[in-house]
Amino acid sequence: MHSPQSSTPLRAKRRILAAALMGTAVEFYDFFIYGTAAALVFGPLFFPAQSAAAQTLLAFASFGLAFFARPIGAIAFGHFGDRIGRKSTLVASLLTMGLSTFAIAMLPTYAVAGWLAPALLCLMRFGQGFGLGGEWGGAALLTAEHAPPGWEGRFVSIMQLGSPIGFFAANGVFLLLGLSLDESQFMAWGWRIPFIGSAVLVGLGLWMRLKIEETPQFRDAVRHHEPVRLPFVEIVSRHRSQLAAGAAGVVATFAVFYLATSFALALAVDALGIPRETMLILQLVANCFYVAGILIAGRLADRIGSRLVLAGGAAATVALGFVFEAGLRSGSLLLAGITLSLAMLILGFNNGPLGSWLAGLFPVRSRYTGVSLAFNLGGILGGAVVPFLAQLMVVRGASHTTGVLLLIAGLATLGGTLFGRAKFSPHLEQGQTA
Repeated sequence: MHSPQSSTPLRAKRRILAAALMGTAVEFYDFFIYGTAAALVFGPLFFPAQSAAAQTLLAFASFGLAFFARPIGAIAFGHFGDRIGRKSTLVASLLTMGLSTFAIAMLPTYAVAGWLAPALLCLMRFGQGFGLGGEWGGAALLTAEHAPPGWEGRFVSIMQLGSPIGFFAANGVFLLLGLSLDESQFMAWGWRIPFIGSAVLVGLGLWMRLKIEETPQFRDAVRHHEPVRLPFVEIVSRHRSQLAAGAAGVVATFAVFYLATSFALALAVDALGIPRETMLILQLVANCFYVAGILIAGRLADRIGSRLVLAGGAAATVALGFVFEAGLRSGSLLLAGITLSLAMLILGFNNGPLGSWLAGLFPVRSRYTGVSLAFNLGGILGGAVVPFLAQLMVVRGASHTTGVLLLIAGLATLGGTLFGRAKFSPHLEQGQTA
């Protein structure tokens, strides 16, 4: 039973929550504007091909590149996050992500620089993924390890709101540009504006993160024990079953998100003939259900456990696989909007409890590496492979079967929750082994 003074922990930790939320929102904004641009403009601007569908496929291949960079970033930033602290590592990850995003705004297109243009785009995309590889896990730990006992789910769910906020900002700015510019202006220079604007947001995020304190759990761990020399080696040698379970538990989050956002946008505009601005509006409305799902899931996680909430979200993902494609292709904007809203609500139940569940799988002294690596390994399957396969089905005329990808992703996450049982508290209690 929680105290009647239920808002007191939130007020006491508001600076930590604000810093985690703001930084995560900036990181996801940077990541999402690339996904939106990949669906709308990167194909014809950077990738010559015989068909529009093939161009989009190549653009999504570059989009997926970041997911292979993320585990590398998870290992690198996780190493320092477990050895020198969460705070300074989070600052470095945000700066890496921000510089890569701003550089994309400055790139020449294929018409100007030939194959150098897509090569540079892929390099900057790799930089985005490398930075985000150390971002999410660190932000999740910043909130989970600062949370009072019994509040881990709600604290981490507030950090998770950075995802829909970043998505809302990314889609919102593209929508405003679409309404303000004609097609030739948008393709010529308008698409660069969201990437330039990221620099302001990154500066604000850095300022907030420089003012926060290190987590008490990390301070206690280094006070009583030497830092782990090679956190990555410890994770893969001593906690590999937890790592595998954690990675599987992440798959549905990525699969639902990218099928309901980037893939759905490309399918609606390129194959179904829905106006771009109309589809962006539908996705912005659906994003409200994403917020609701995260907040409800966070509260439930503190009541019944994050593992059970995540399992429920995974089961709902399996069910979504049977109706997702039919809803998008129904020919009704209302049904398409309901389908997207349902998908984003389910996404909230997958994403909301994820941080607190993953934190319980690994010990404090190697937790940054373990959480980051699990999150980003799962991201390869759910966020890179699934959207690419879905777009490949479109190219081959078999997109009516993309719902099976959601079904498989949901089953993978169900398996992860079955085998991924918490072994460690987010809090390092007196006498507990780090």
